[in-house]
Amino acid sequence: MAEENAERPERESRPSPIDVHVGSRIRLRRTLLGMSQERLGDALGLTFQQVQKYERGMNRVGASRLFDISRILDVPISYFFDDMPEGMSESPVSGPRGRTYGFAEQQEPFSVGIDDQLTKRETLELVRAYYRIPDAPMHKRIFDLIKSLAPADASFEEN
Repeated sequence: MAEENAERPERESRPSPIDVHVGSRIRLRRTLLGMSQERLGDALGLTFQQVQKYERGMNRVGASRLFDISRILDVPISYFFDDMPEGMSESPVSGPRGRTYGFAEQQEPFSVGIDDQLTKRETLELVRAYYRIPDAPMHKRIFDLIKSLAPADASFEEN
């Protein structure tokens, strides 16, 4: 039995880019809601250290756990896969015998567009503060003010 284990290849020590992306989306949503890792962990029956490992991509999030997280953070499961970097969806699928390719038909890549700026703490705090303003007409005025101060960028224009 020891020989059998010795023949198995060592598991890669670095996390999958997809696990890292899913973890970053968990962190983004949790932070936007103003929720601590401890509070999310309590809701899931986990420690904040386990939540940290999910958010860093060190621990892979299973399907049932992702379902629970999506309900707690009030987002669809697809949210965690939105804005994946180009090419990540074309990478090989991990299988029990190493790297193999899936059998699904070629799909369109996930949309690219989330900028590193959107995950910065300052941006998240700004968004949280904006949504804490109770006056809806004030939201519109603040939104218009910010748009007027920023240079026009076609990629962010409303349709």
